Amino acid sequence: MKQIAVLASGRGSNLEAILEAERRGELSGQVVLVISDRRDALALEKAERAGVKALFLDPEDYDGRESYDQALIDQLKSAGIGLVVLAGFMRLLSPLFVRSFPQQILNIHPSLLPAFPGTDGVEQAFAHGVKVTGCTVHFVDEGLDSGPIILQEAVPVIQRETVRTLQERIHGAEHRLYPTAIDLFCRDRLKVEGRRCYIIE
Repeated sequence: MKQIAVLASGRGSNLEAILEAERRGELSGQVVLVISDRRDALALEKAERAGVKALFLDPEDYDGRESYDQALIDQLKSAGIGLVVLAGFMRLLSPLFVRSFPQQILNIHPSLLPAFPGTDGVEQAFAHGVKVTGCTVHFVDEGLDSGPIILQEAVPVIQRETVRTLQERIHGAEHRLYPTAIDLFCRDRLKVEGRRCYIIE
């Protein structure tokens, strides 16, 4: 069974969905570590309540991004982590980190990539007046939201939508999609060829 670490900076709603999927027996892996770059992140509290080791690593204690990322790498390697899951982790990972876990880092983004990468994906889509947006689970590479796409779910933009209601509905899709993608990874059912990620039947 693969050991999973979740990196989170905020309230941890995707972490909660992942932990719930694990409790229901829908995840062929085990979340054993949650790390945050923010002391007050609710994700840490949720991890502790679930009996998962929760760790705050303060960026202020390190001299730059690579130094911090090396500390992250050391923690993950010592825990025997086979999959790193980003769940609202608000730091850009250095090439050093990405190369330490090749095709072992997943991220979820609130748009149908490659449309609207980067921060504020929901706001960007809303401002462009799109009729359909959604969320994307992808492997992390050294680019910005540019790794091979694993799964996507479309979310239609309804009449009289607001950014907030759209965000809430996309979050609902994320909570369904992310555990599914993690389970596929843990069961060795993902194969990457170039830019394409195939699901092995």
